[in-house]
Amino acid sequence: MIVASILLILVAVVLLVAGLAGGSSQLLIISIAASLLAAVALVVGARQATAGRATDRTAPRRGWPTGSRTAHGAPAREPSEGTAYGPPAQEPDIPVQHVPPTVGYGWRQPPEPPSGSDLRPRPAPGPGTDEVPVDEPDIQQVGAEEAALVAQLSTPVHVVQGRPRYHLATCPHLLDRPPSRMPVAEAVEFGFTPCARCAPVSALLADAWPS
Repeated sequence: MIVASILLILVAVVLLVAGLAGGSSQLLIISIAASLLAAVALVVGARQATAGRATDRTAPRRGWPTGSRTAHGAPAREPSEGTAYGPPAQEPDIPVQHVPPTVGYGWRQPPEPPSGSDLRPRPAPGPGTDEVPVDEPDIQQVGAEEAALVAQLSTPVHVVQGRPRYHLATCPHLLDRPPSRMPVAEAVEFGFTPCARCAPVSALLADAWPS
């Protein structure tokens, strides 16, 4: 449109000169009309050029995919003017600082409280093992059904560390021996056996299922 407006201006100038030289009013009118058309064409051409520049600025650039992301998931930046197009540059990996362990350099983890497994009795007598102490009571003789019933109870009994029997609180064998308290089911699971002096199986079954 700008080229057309320039041509119309040249035509208007030629007609204007011819009309003035020949005294023709018709040529003057045509010259004025050509000038107006040239002005309109110039305005339309200027608006089209401005709209084209705005479209070029907002449109995505060729070779750079819209919505692309880097290797770390962040949106990729478009290349600035004057740089070559190509794949997006990856961000450098930040090294993780190694923190040396503190164990042995000042702070130490507090000792854990003793668990019930520390109260397990000594191994049964046999080759290569210690014998049961001579002052240890015998095992209370019970049937398989009674032993199975006692193993299901949660009634507390008393045991002595390093000794294989469990006792009632009133057992005379506990005198001068600091006992530990635990459920009878847990004592049976750890391998403790009932004391023959206080007969805990009979007492526990009588309390659990009174006749």
